[in-house]
Amino acid sequence: MSYQSGFVSLVGAPNVGKSTLLNALLGQKISIISPKPQTTRHRLLGVKHADWGQVIFLDTPGIFAPASLLDKSLVQAALGTLREVNLILVLVEPFPKGDLLPDLLLDHLKTVTAPVFLLINKVDRIKKKDLLPRIEAGARLFHFKEIIPISALSGDGLDLLETKIREVLPEGPAYFPEDMITDLPEQFLVEELIREKVFRLTSEEVPYAVAVTVDSFRRREDKPIIHIQATIHVERDSQKGILIGKGGGLLKKIGQSARESIEPLVGSQVFLELWVRVEKNWRKNPKFIRQFGYEGER
Repeated sequence: MSYQSGFVSLVGAPNVGKSTLLNALLGQKISIISPKPQTTRHRLLGVKHADWGQVIFLDTPGIFAPASLLDKSLVQAALGTLREVNLILVLVEPFPKGDLLPDLLLDHLKTVTAPVFLLINKVDRIKKKDLLPRIEAGARLFHFKEIIPISALSGDGLDLLETKIREVLPEGPAYFPEDMITDLPEQFLVEELIREKVFRLTSEEVPYAVAVTVDSFRRREDKPIIHIQATIHVERDSQKGILIGKGGGLLKKIGQSARESIEPLVGSQVFLELWVRVEKNWRKNPKFIRQFGYEGER
């Protein structure tokens, strides 16, 4: 039996379920999720191991009309994957609101040579009779090789999706060891988990104005404990006050929730210290865009 392998990009508008799908396909959480759009800010690599081969998925930030330097960096990171992969999976929602695909994404799809699947996600939230018009709209919009209804949350359609992925991937080598699920370092995953809790526990503009950096990641030699110090960066003093909360209550809640998610990841007890620091308008500053890892890929 020949061995197959290849790279598959997950693209779409913000909040269509790309990260949830990646986690479901891998059977393990490596990509943070929240109900808010634009949660994903990096191109994330996840490796799916099968008896017939290896699929390397690239989860990408949502594609939308950028308004800031940070936005432009995120959109460029997503669109940049389209020419690097063997297959493109475009995710959309089934709800009839607005355009099926962002114009910016559709324009770029017209220039690629890799096959493109349209995945209509969240079908567990609509009636079957309402699905057909969405499928027909997708077929009119672009020459997709496959149109597959799925639910990344419930798992509906994922077996069919994996079968179709195998049909188009070429013969190739195992790019990563069998025990490797992602190439992301632990410190990056810790930063993302902290940011996920900020997204879940704050509202309005606060989560979008946040970046997280790990300042120290130390394994104790005398005890099975990892001591992590991290900074949550915001753009304004008012945002800092909101994040800290009355008597430090919200920051403590963010830290506790983050620690509970970090410990299974690192396989150890964690002592987590968080600080909040104001970096005025960092999303518009090239220095901070680079410093926080949003220019290019890690």
